[in-house]
Amino acid sequence: MTEASGITGAAIRGPSGRSPRSLLRSIEIDTRLLGMIGALAIIWIGFNIMSGGLFLTARNLWNLSVQSSSIAIMATGMVLVIVSRNIDLSVGSLLGFLGYTMAMVQAIWIPTALGLGFYQPYTWVVALLVGVLLGAALGGFQGFIVAYGGVPSFIVTLGGFLVWRGLIFQYAQGQTIAPMDSTYALLGGGPIGSLGDVGSWVVGALACAGIVYSVIGSRRRRQRYGFPVRPTWALVTVIVAGSAAVLGAVWIANNYFWPPALATQYALDHGITEPPGGLQIPVGIAYPVLLMIAVAIVMTIIATRRRFGRYAYAIGGNPEAAELGGINVRRTIMLTFALLGSLVAISAAIQTARLNGAVTNLGVQNELDVISAAVIGGTSFSGGIGTIPGAVLGAVVMQSLRSGMVLLRVDSPTQDIVVGIVLVTAVGLDTFVRRRATR
Repeated sequence: MTEASGITGAAIRGPSGRSPRSLLRSIEIDTRLLGMIGALAIIWIGFNIMSGGLFLTARNLWNLSVQSSSIAIMATGMVLVIVSRNIDLSVGSLLGFLGYTMAMVQAIWIPTALGLGFYQPYTWVVALLVGVLLGAALGGFQGFIVAYGGVPSFIVTLGGFLVWRGLIFQYAQGQTIAPMDSTYALLGGGPIGSLGDVGSWVVGALACAGIVYSVIGSRRRRQRYGFPVRPTWALVTVIVAGSAAVLGAVWIANNYFWPPALATQYALDHGITEPPGGLQIPVGIAYPVLLMIAVAIVMTIIATRRRFGRYAYAIGGNPEAAELGGINVRRTIMLTFALLGSLVAISAAIQTARLNGAVTNLGVQNELDVISAAVIGGTSFSGGIGTIPGAVLGAVVMQSLRSGMVLLRVDSPTQDIVVGIVLVTAVGLDTFVRRRATR
């Protein structure tokens, strides 16, 4: 019996003598994140087969990256809110309200009310500042009521959900506000709002260098304090895999080209003779994706390397112990809502720039997608657990589902049913895993 068990164990561990779980532990990869990547791969392959090869095209993947960016930016802020045992149901309505506000600044207040005219060089800066500051103020106001007023966040943000959506109609009775400032419109992406071929490869090279620096820097810090470190083969594996993913993404972005009519107009404007097959200009990485990456990096630093982020996790783990430990619980909770409000403003800028205007249904159901992205990414409603990269990946999963169903011409109500089932399943799995962990 013992010999049979030894043979079976050796077969499972393989030539290296290590089990798969041991190998993953050596690489220090989050198994839940790895599982999400596997699920995303299954979703992509499945939709690609069902759509006849339309899903895994450069055009669809580029559009998917832009669509995911807005949700992902808000999801990074939602992580800290949920981690601290709260919730924000108002992000969709707040996005619409802030988007309308920034549109009013550009299309009405600066050019007409102040008489300064359209397309001033400072217009887009003023609009963004107004949006971000107002978003932080409104988010902080809701957080103040939750933290200092003792009102449950569910009730406060449900009220915000109704109030901000209602205020949209007070602006211009539901009329579309357009157009946006030409520089501001670049935030929405598109052929003009992207880096192009060379710029994308430069960003890809910098990202690869950043991966090498962060991985090696983390190893040195662990060695300095006497913590165990990855073996060399694991270190190389992480660097190679990460760099390959980055360069692959850049390659896909550069294989999506400008629309033929726009490329022809560009050739005429610049005196370029078009080749027989037409002029192919790579679009490259879109500006919204760059914003998403920048926000994800900053939020990861805040969540893991700054006291504010550690305080939020401590509050979610045990609010009473956090307060006894000297953490200003109320102030931290209020600031998490303020931070989320400022991120909602950035997402509002991306969506209004992409539409080149503000419409009444701006941000509708975004709260569902944002919360789903955070939860699917591993954020627990019980508090204290959640990661920023997981939320970003969760946003990609959510938008992949919607994008795939659009390609299959699935109607909107059915899409909502699928998203709802996915959300309940994700929360159910999280509850099941936590129960097993406590046994």
